[in-house]
Amino acid sequence: MLADWLAFPLLGGILMIQSAIISRLTLLNGSGDLILLALIAWALHERVPSTLVWVLVGGLLVGWVSGLPLFVPLVGYGIVMVLARVIRRQVWQIPLLAMLFVTFWGTLFYHALTIVTLQFNGTPIPWADALTHVTLPSLFLNLIFAFPVYALMNDLANWLYPETVVRHA
Repeated sequence: MLADWLAFPLLGGILMIQSAIISRLTLLNGSGDLILLALIAWALHERVPSTLVWVLVGGLLVGWVSGLPLFVPLVGYGIVMVLARVIRRQVWQIPLLAMLFVTFWGTLFYHALTIVTLQFNGTPIPWADALTHVTLPSLFLNLIFAFPVYALMNDLANWLYPETVVRHA
């Protein structure tokens, strides 16, 4: 319950860092998405029980500041979080490798959803330009930023959900 309330100030602070600093650290026209990375890291932690509030808060905040239709970050982040939870439960027990895997596919999916939405709304964005000038550089930056974001979110999750040790007498 406390973790759900912490989503508001924590993701708000991450969004401020993303808007003020990370958006200025561009590679071609791509930039990192700290909210996406924080949500992935949060979903991959084994003791985090639920991610729904985090997806809603992150999606609403990004939708509010980005100018995209509100459903794009909500649906995009929601599907990426579902992928992260499935990967965590079914496939991998190596969380850092899972973080890189979900970051890779999540960035590609989120950018594809954004490009399709912008094209549907009348913005003429050629796929080749979007892929080479925005998506691939953003993917590269997200993979670099994934390590420190994972470490910070993992520490936060360990603090909020400490491991319980059961002793038998």
